[in-house]
Amino acid sequence: MGTEITLDIGGLSVDYAKNHRGIDHGSIFQEQDRKPVKSEQLDYSYYEHEDEDPTSAEMAFERPLKDVVPRLELLGFNLDRVRREYENVAESWRKERRSLSDEDSGPLPDLMIFSEFCRFATEHPLSSLTDTFVSGFDVESEKMIHGRFADQAAVSRIPNYESCDIQAFSERSYFGGLMNILHPYSVMRLLAEGNGNDNASVVWQYGPLVDAGWVTEAEFVPGARRTETFLIATEGSSDIHILKHALASLRPGIADFFRFIDVSESHPFPGTGNLVKFAKGLVKIDVQNQIVFLFDNDAEGLDAHQQLLALTLPPNMREARLPELEAFRAFPTQGPEGIQESNINRRAAAIECYLDPDVSEYPTMRVRWTNYKNALGVYHGRLEHKECYAKEFLKQTPQAIADGSYDTRKIEAVLDMLISECTSMALDQWESAG
Repeated sequence: MGTEITLDIGGLSVDYAKNHRGIDHGSIFQEQDRKPVKSEQLDYSYYEHEDEDPTSAEMAFERPLKDVVPRLELLGFNLDRVRREYENVAESWRKERRSLSDEDSGPLPDLMIFSEFCRFATEHPLSSLTDTFVSGFDVESEKMIHGRFADQAAVSRIPNYESCDIQAFSERSYFGGLMNILHPYSVMRLLAEGNGNDNASVVWQYGPLVDAGWVTEAEFVPGARRTETFLIATEGSSDIHILKHALASLRPGIADFFRFIDVSESHPFPGTGNLVKFAKGLVKIDVQNQIVFLFDNDAEGLDAHQQLLALTLPPNMREARLPELEAFRAFPTQGPEGIQESNINRRAAAIECYLDPDVSEYPTMRVRWTNYKNALGVYHGRLEHKECYAKEFLKQTPQAIADGSYDTRKIEAVLDMLISECTSMALDQWESAG
């Protein structure tokens, strides 16, 4: 009979293989998700009779859906991707039906638009769907299997719907059959919009397959694959250290998606000018890595960013600046006119400005105006004692940050911007490949 392996969400299978690994789903998990999970494929009475431990045969990756979603987005499966995929499926179905129709064919069903399909998919929490096995083929059994989705007028408006093709045995499996018109990750991302699905377990159980001898455990490796990661190229070493620490402390569930230039000895492309040259060189040699060139929110960063905007970057590359913040519109500065509050957005906001100003020996963060940028018509500034603020941040443990004693609001805005850029890039990659 063989051994099955499935990717399940809340008990609903969205992917299936038999006697082999099938699609590699390691990217949506991390090592801490590896754990034993009870399996319906195991004969526990045998293990009890033989006094054997079933743990090795139960091994799986398990993670709450809410913690899978950020990883799905960095793989390019955001709601915009799901919408486009659904619309592509619907249009393909229409074209196929038109090509097969003749003068005796009736009108095509009025397919659900995406917003309708989204409401249909998220109306009922997965945990509320009945999974009781129904073995009969009579009308009453069919009614039990269809459950809350028995309205044929509604389900017939789903692309590719054919009632005779859905091999369902319960309400939950019938619902799964209606959803399988999309990529498994699109299904998960869509279901994450439903109330009550946040903590639904996403499970990829490989133990039974390994135990049966079809595969080895070495084939099941968690973490983002190299081709799925993003290289973040920054102006200096400090930016790298701060971003790596921020990701590890504030976004540990996706930190493995981000890579940085090795600065263990020194930064190979320090400064805005060198970073621009580095970017131009990579464009010319058609590097395939996913790369974000990240500049400071200051005058030099703005100048460099505008130079890259003039280039036609490929879909796997993006230019970005640290985000402009409301908090920087009235920031302490010192220049020829003395100490006053000024707007340092686009003028003097290096990454250290996004750290907590109240944990250093210095009483107030302050920018000192330095040189004038003729091309932009603004002064460039530098944060005083910025190394001290960086050192204080790098001392913070995840526990210390979690208790709220360190203000992370501004550096989290940086991470949110960076993640958004990378998600958008992953979506562009999918579109260009399609």
